[in-house]
Amino acid sequence: MSKLRTYGITGMIVILVAVGGYAATAHHNKAAADTQVKLVKPKTLTIGLEGTYAPFSYRQDGQLKGFEVDLGKKISKELGLKAHFVPTAWDGLIAGVGAKKFDIVLNDVAVTPERQVKYRFSTPYLYSSEVLVVKKTNTDIKSYQDVRGRVLAESVGSNNEVIAKKFGAKTISSSEFTNSVALIKQGRAEGAFNDSGAFATYIKDNPRDAQVVKAIKVPTSASPASKIAPLINKNNAGLQKKVDGAISNLKKDGTVKTLAVKYFGTDLTKKP
Repeated sequence: MSKLRTYGITGMIVILVAVGGYAATAHHNKAAADTQVKLVKPKTLTIGLEGTYAPFSYRQDGQLKGFEVDLGKKISKELGLKAHFVPTAWDGLIAGVGAKKFDIVLNDVAVTPERQVKYRFSTPYLYSSEVLVVKKTNTDIKSYQDVRGRVLAESVGSNNEVIAKKFGAKTISSSEFTNSVALIKQGRAEGAFNDSGAFATYIKDNPRDAQVVKAIKVPTSASPASKIAPLINKNNAGLQKKVDGAISNLKKDGTVKTLAVKYFGTDLTKKP
């Protein structure tokens, strides 16, 4: 064999080894990136929520309370982090994760294909069923099928708004559920889709309105129960994995179920 051919073969081997080494390094770097936990603040889990949506999160005696407040604290403890809550209006919550203002959002956020394109979701912790809230004196809307062409009050970009439009309703913007009920009472909206637990809590806190508005159950065959889960930045796979593990532990030891029963009066952790 000539020296030229020998050098050529040796060169090819060197190139192949180099390429193989580069590929191995790239794979290692990707694996490392997938496990890296990126946080807005060191040693802190920054959590975005509304703080005005009982029983998920609300203020009582000046303090944040609610199901997702307690859950956020439990998740943070599992991760060895301090929980830091940032109350934010609904229309800025999801965008805030993309802008890295929060690490996660805990705010009754439903998993949807559209959101999954831009964001990550951790393990679902609740299954949310829908109700249609209307005036008790409303004889025109007897079921979800009667909302076509009618005006409903919904938060912009919410799963409730998606459901309303799915059934052919027109929508007007309403930032909070309490505001939606006010619009219904005033006759500026004919109804509103919302979470069954949120409605039950509202009536408990506002018993007089039980004489004014009612909830019409939406069958799961028409609108399957939504999977509610933490929303996380698309580029934060490491945090998603950690939160997945934390929620799995909190489900296994019964913590999530206990919190659900405490705030909703029933176990909403299992798919209907």
